[in-house]
Amino acid sequence: MADPVVHLAGVRKSFNVGRPIETEVLHGIDLTLGRGEFCAVMGPSGSGKSTLLNLVGLLDRPSSGALAICGEETTTLDDGAITRLRGHNIGFVFQYHCLMPAFTAQENVMMPMLGNAVFPNAAMAARAADLLDSVGLKPWCDSLAGELSGGQQQRVAVARALAMNPPLVLADEPTGNLDTKSADAVFALLRSVNQAQGTAILFVTHNEALAARCDRIIKVVDGLLVDPH
Repeated sequence: MADPVVHLAGVRKSFNVGRPIETEVLHGIDLTLGRGEFCAVMGPSGSGKSTLLNLVGLLDRPSSGALAICGEETTTLDDGAITRLRGHNIGFVFQYHCLMPAFTAQENVMMPMLGNAVFPNAAMAARAADLLDSVGLKPWCDSLAGELSGGQQQRVAVARALAMNPPLVLADEPTGNLDTKSADAVFALLRSVNQAQGTAILFVTHNEALAARCDRIIKVVDGLLVDPH
């Protein structure tokens, strides 16, 4: 596979290292995600899905193994380099949208852009407005996030994840708290971004019907991948 966005080789993750309660949660994970691939991640609670996503999202570091994002090996990078790599290459959509309720939808979408500037500027505002328009929320740009419906808030979260035009989006059960109609709309939105922009997406879900609409399904069971290719 040419130019993979994500590549894990022999990745292991343990917690409480060196203590009597040391526990290995991931056991030698090999995984490659290509550009433009839309991949579902499934598995029972406690199987290691969240740990895997945290590693891929550079929110945590593996105990051993190799982990590359957009061709850059990450295990030897310092914290500053990790932060820069994550900020420019990875967008996040969480189950709980994690918006700032006292800020407008537009201001929330601008948040990832502030890492590159001391103060917000007109270009950031225009970019955020365009993204909100693309997710069908142009009329709500100036609405406080806390006043939006659950489905609208999650669409704002998708727009925020795309603020830096990342090649990779990690979606951690983004439809888990939504009704069926809103869940389908959020999934369709992510799929449209994937197809239009070639954004690779890891989509953690318990919804088998949505997973079946992805390009590939990865199952995590007891810290191991089942049929990862």
